[in-house]
Amino acid sequence: MPRTSVLFPLVSLIGWVIASSAAAADRPNIVLLLTDDQTYEAIGALGHTEVETPHLDQLYTAGTHFTRAYNMGGYHGAICVASRTMLNTGRFVWHAREADAAMRRGEWSDPLWAGRLQQAGYETFMTGKWHVPTPADAVFQVTRHVRPGMPGDTEVGYDRPRSDRPDPWSPSDPEYGGYWAGGRHWSEVVAEDAVDFLETARSTEAPFFLYVAFNAPHDPRQSPQELLDRYPLDQISVPENFLPLYPYRNEIGCSQELRDERLAPFPRTPHAIRVHRREYWAIITHLDEQIGRILDALETSGQREKTVIFFTSDHGLACGRHGLLGKQNMFEHSVRAPLVAVGPEFPAGKSVDTPVYLQDVMPTSLELAGMDVPEEIQFRSLLPLVRGERLEQYEAIYGCYMDHQRMVLDDGYKLILYPNVPQVLLFDLQHDPYEKEDLSDDPSHRRRMRELFQKLKKLQQETGDSLDLTATFPELAMP
Repeated sequence: MPRTSVLFPLVSLIGWVIASSAAAADRPNIVLLLTDDQTYEAIGALGHTEVETPHLDQLYTAGTHFTRAYNMGGYHGAICVASRTMLNTGRFVWHAREADAAMRRGEWSDPLWAGRLQQAGYETFMTGKWHVPTPADAVFQVTRHVRPGMPGDTEVGYDRPRSDRPDPWSPSDPEYGGYWAGGRHWSEVVAEDAVDFLETARSTEAPFFLYVAFNAPHDPRQSPQELLDRYPLDQISVPENFLPLYPYRNEIGCSQELRDERLAPFPRTPHAIRVHRREYWAIITHLDEQIGRILDALETSGQREKTVIFFTSDHGLACGRHGLLGKQNMFEHSVRAPLVAVGPEFPAGKSVDTPVYLQDVMPTSLELAGMDVPEEIQFRSLLPLVRGERLEQYEAIYGCYMDHQRMVLDDGYKLILYPNVPQVLLFDLQHDPYEKEDLSDDPSHRRRMRELFQKLKKLQQETGDSLDLTATFPELAMP
């Protein structure tokens, strides 16, 4: 065989590798700052002055804010499992449950989010909470301090505070472990890991994907005492839609048997809710300080101008609203999450009010990386919405919690169904943002409710939801 016939394909291959590397170098770095249990309300820049988040406020000033970002819900009590499985597979919630099961059986073959970006030439790094069945070190090239779903808790942290005994819990005491296990607060460790990675990124030529996943502000909500001292208890408000008990709590899966709901006594008291909200604000402010460290390191690395930053959370948290504490419900405080994107494609100070899903950041990043979004990814890139190329991201927004709750939201109206009661709720979010006035008995809204129900049935098909609602709510199924 002539020597040139061997050299030609070799030279071609080298040329392809060089061209691919150059193309990758032109693509933006992608940083995901992901928290857990942080409601959309817990951002100072959005006018929620009770909580201090100066570094997150900077992101909201510098980027595009999606005011109505939703999570579809979950197929068991750990909503973050469904949220992160959706985020990393790109599948809608009930299809994500199938993916979850396949991963646990070792039968999942499709690349996850980081694997897809690695195919595009990205270096991938992850630290913090993972909570997806496939091991993180099989997905990312580098991992640090991979954490479980939540820090270890203790019974002392439940059913408190009570009026009949002193509060046994101290969020700043390392004796109770949790975020203090290992000697340093977990949020500080995650930030340090990200800072270390960014110090090495100064010399890298390939773009990077940095997946920074905090456990905070998930309970046990622990933070240093100086953070707690910023929030005097007498300055903590009780929510506008506070209730001592939610009337349907048992039927919708939010009884005192649910771990999240056991944190505070039943019935809820204004004092107990103030205590929990104080600890919630304090751990969020501590978290914000760690995000500030990461943003400073990104600036120092010289990579900030060619980096897209996404900040979001798995979902929100009730923390006293509607008599609930957790996220296993269909109210705005729990299904709605903060979402902001910062980078060249996202105009500074822009707000997008169109409802989206927080998992839309996954296909958005693939488009930013120059990849075609494959058909199996069901969530949609945010870029056409930001550019004005489309005005609607989804026909309607879907929500679920196991077989206990269903929700559909469209045109500012939200329909919630509780099959185990059975009960229908309807809210006008524009005029009733705290969901205090149920309109379901108003005859003038019957047609709207039936239209929303039909949209919900269509969304059930798209999301893989097999729950039969027609038999339970025949009046909504009427033409």
